[in-house]
Amino acid sequence: MIETDITKMFGLKYPIFSAPMGPFFTRDLALAVSEAGGLGVLSNVNIVGTDPVKEHKASMEYMIEHTDKPFGLNILTSRNNPGVRQMVRNLPKIVMGNVRMRDQCKYWLTSAGSSKFLPQSKYFQELRENSEVKHFHVAPAVWLAKKCLDSNVDGIVVTGTEGGGHQSFERVTTLVLLQQMMKAFPDLPKIACGGFATGESLVAALSLGAGAIAMGSRFIASKQSEFHENYKGLIPPGKPQDTGLFTGSFGPIRLYRNEYAESHPAPSTKEEMLAYEQSITPEQQVKDLGSYDRVYDGDVKTGAVLLGQSIGVIDSIEDANDIIEGIMKQAEVVIRRNAAMLK
Repeated sequence: MIETDITKMFGLKYPIFSAPMGPFFTRDLALAVSEAGGLGVLSNVNIVGTDPVKEHKASMEYMIEHTDKPFGLNILTSRNNPGVRQMVRNLPKIVMGNVRMRDQCKYWLTSAGSSKFLPQSKYFQELRENSEVKHFHVAPAVWLAKKCLDSNVDGIVVTGTEGGGHQSFERVTTLVLLQQMMKAFPDLPKIACGGFATGESLVAALSLGAGAIAMGSRFIASKQSEFHENYKGLIPPGKPQDTGLFTGSFGPIRLYRNEYAESHPAPSTKEEMLAYEQSITPEQQVKDLGSYDRVYDGDVKTGAVLLGQSIGVIDSIEDANDIIEGIMKQAEVVIRRNAAMLK
């Protein structure tokens, strides 16, 4: 057993989380991760035609029906995210009205936007006062972590540029970013994300002050993930160089290199990205969101395929439970080996 501040905070067997992977569905994956002793996270689904509030509600109902373990949910708080205001207003009310949801949905993760949006909701304030719910925000830079502290978060997810999905303009690796965060905020609970797929990397994160890791690509390559087999099939033969930074809806985004990615070159500056965001028409937004729909049908050439550099160390598609157990066994071996160095 490896006990950390994060495992104690959420009552977990293992310090392993599934990373949020919106706009995709991750209900079955979240269930598998929580059942295996980690903490599964329900993604903010915003595929064209879906209602994110109804989707989260249905997913939470599914979770409490099939497990008594803790789980979490993700809300993208970007101003460009459809339904964000409805989510921060209605989801806390839904959870407050269901005892099992309130007891099990302990991890609320906001990302790709302001860390203040959710805690400013009076309904989330009420939920926080009457439950053990914790609010974490994704912080890919030290200056963003400072903003998170001003928002009174319970912890941060430290995400380096290796990770799949949306990234910051700083492009700092997880290795360096964790050291920065530990120096600046030694007592703030941290979950490390971006580049993790092995027991050795878990031990590295713990050594650098994190209390857990969150994995995206490693769990996409699992039997329980809802991702298309064509999507999963890119991972075992993949190399870190097969991914790159491109333009996403909320800033730079790490994608698998294909026709869609190459047609969305990464912005050179934050000002350029902001100008692009302001120029996006509703029609263009729907068109870009449609690229995620195509991935669900197995189109990995013209669809948006979110993957991180960790695909370079993943060589198999496995059961989620076996992934977690294997990582923990590796981690224990490494910890013992490292301890033996002390004389």
